[in-house]
Amino acid sequence: MAPPTSIKTPLTGLAIFAVLGPSIVWASEYIGSGEVILATRSGAIFGTGIIWVIISGIFLKFWIGMSGARYTVCTGEGMIDMFARMPGPKNWAVWIVLVAQFVSATIAVGSIATASGVFLSSILPVSHSIGGWLITVFAFLVAWVGKFKWIKVVMSFLVLIMIIGVLWVTATVFPGWDEIMKGLIPRIPGVPDWAIAQGVSSNPWEEILPLLGWGAGGFASQVWYSYWVIGAGYGAAKKDVYGKPADIVKLKELTMYEAKKLLGWSRIVYYDSSLAIVLGTVITLGFIIAGAGVLRPAHLAPSGEDVALQLSEIFSSRWGSAGGFLFLLGGTSALVGTLVGQLAGWPRLLADSFRICIPAFNRKFTWLMQFRLFLVFFFMSNMIFVYSFNLRPVALVKLGAILDGLLLTPLQALWVGIGLYIVMPRLYRPEIGKLLRPNWVLGTGLIIAFLVFGYFCLVQLPAVFR
Repeated sequence: MAPPTSIKTPLTGLAIFAVLGPSIVWASEYIGSGEVILATRSGAIFGTGIIWVIISGIFLKFWIGMSGARYTVCTGEGMIDMFARMPGPKNWAVWIVLVAQFVSATIAVGSIATASGVFLSSILPVSHSIGGWLITVFAFLVAWVGKFKWIKVVMSFLVLIMIIGVLWVTATVFPGWDEIMKGLIPRIPGVPDWAIAQGVSSNPWEEILPLLGWGAGGFASQVWYSYWVIGAGYGAAKKDVYGKPADIVKLKELTMYEAKKLLGWSRIVYYDSSLAIVLGTVITLGFIIAGAGVLRPAHLAPSGEDVALQLSEIFSSRWGSAGGFLFLLGGTSALVGTLVGQLAGWPRLLADSFRICIPAFNRKFTWLMQFRLFLVFFFMSNMIFVYSFNLRPVALVKLGAILDGLLLTPLQALWVGIGLYIVMPRLYRPEIGKLLRPNWVLGTGLIIAFLVFGYFCLVQLPAVFR
């Protein structure tokens, strides 16, 4: 007879599909501005020669998100608590996250609200600012109440229609497998003269780096995936219990029977995260190919206050004004869904960071109060961003993608590797730590991600800012 345990028995075989879910939340959060705006714009400027950026960026982020979720399954705590356990001065890694993500979050959330306002104003008789404010109020209320179910169903339906339409357009303008295979070869395409005449920089990295930054989400998205795993109650995680570090005493008492259950939950995370990456890759490639097939021949690089209408050419070129309206409706829903996801995720990330770095903050306020304090801050900052930058949504989205998606990503890959291979095994008895320590495959993926994103940050990013 098996010994009693608090860890649920993981499902196996086809039954695994019944518990897949965090990946859907992860994918629905990052399928937004990075795909609707950046991927389509990049396809219009560079054609399919930019496919390698999406494939490599999403694939490398996959190792970071999946490895972080593996840690959460085995310990029950999120990625920020993992960073608090990095060797060296107390909480040094979390302090870096706190400062950098506070700035990145403010700009990134503001960029999504601004872009959402531009899209909404293209289908309703309101100004860009009013549209952005309406969406900010809506997303704020949803995140404050925490009731996402029916809203997500409606928005997911509209986004699904847009995605099906984009994939249909992709099929009609598909350039052939020879061109797709050429796009997989890493090379830096030149910026065409017609795009430069429309204000696009002659430096292609100014378009490539933002696309790379928000492919599969940025730094925060990988952290949030560990939260969505907690929300699902995988492994050692207690369902919907946030803002709590691992119970070290219980981990030390973990039995071999329980550890083997955690290995089963780790395999479920592998399936779950793979689903998110497949969805993200296929959909993002669809937007790139659609942009290359429809907007590029028309010499149209979407930007400025007319970005929504320019992007809607993808549908209207095939199905007239009704098709264009459908794209705008779906695009608005995708951006609103991303904003709701960000307002659900970033306050959690910052509340965790404050809890660890400033213990007095945690003693004075409950976790829910901390979450709502940051939510109010983002509400107010969004109102300012929407009013100040409503005529430059693309520039703001690109800046948010770079700050959130690139600056800390090399460190994130390194810290997750240290957390999995050095920190986590020490939380258990030696024989349990040896069993739960991942094999070399995850470590190799994290090292490659660290080196590749480190190159972009140290070599290409300074040149772009200059």
